[in-house]
Amino acid sequence: MASFKRTDRISGEIQRALGDIIRELKDPRIPLMTSVVAVEVSGDLRYAKVLISVMGDSETKAAALKGLKSAAGFIRRELGDRVRLRTTPEVIFEASDSIEHGAHINELLHKIIKEEAADGDPGTDEGDN
Repeated sequence: MASFKRTDRISGEIQRALGDIIRELKDPRIPLMTSVVAVEVSGDLRYAKVLISVMGDSETKAAALKGLKSAAGFIRRELGDRVRLRTTPEVIFEASDSIEHGAHINELLHKIIKEEAADGDPGTDEGDN
C-alpha cells in the first residue's frame, strides 16, 4: 500500500512540474490554454502518461500534441532537474478533453438555471412543504 501512495505523490509532483515546464515552452504550436489534467506513473517509475487538455479546435489540439512530443526530450531533462528521482520517467503525452467537457456541462447547467428562472419553476417555492 505504501507503494501506491508513493506513486500518487510522485504523480502529483510531476504534474505540477510539467505544468510549469509547458508554460515556459516557446513553441508556437502549444497554446497558452494547455493544461496538464493528470499524470499516471508506472509502478517502476519508468513511464509517465500525461493527459493534456488544449482549448481549441481539433487542429490546435493535434498541433499542440505534436509540439509536446517533439519537445519530449527537453521536457524530460527539465523534469529531471525539478523532480529528483533515480531515473526520470519517459513522458508520454495523450490528449484529454476533460476541460472542454466540464465547460460544456457548465454551459448546460447555466442554460437550465436560466430556463427555470424564466419559467418561474414552482418546484423552487419554499411554501410547498
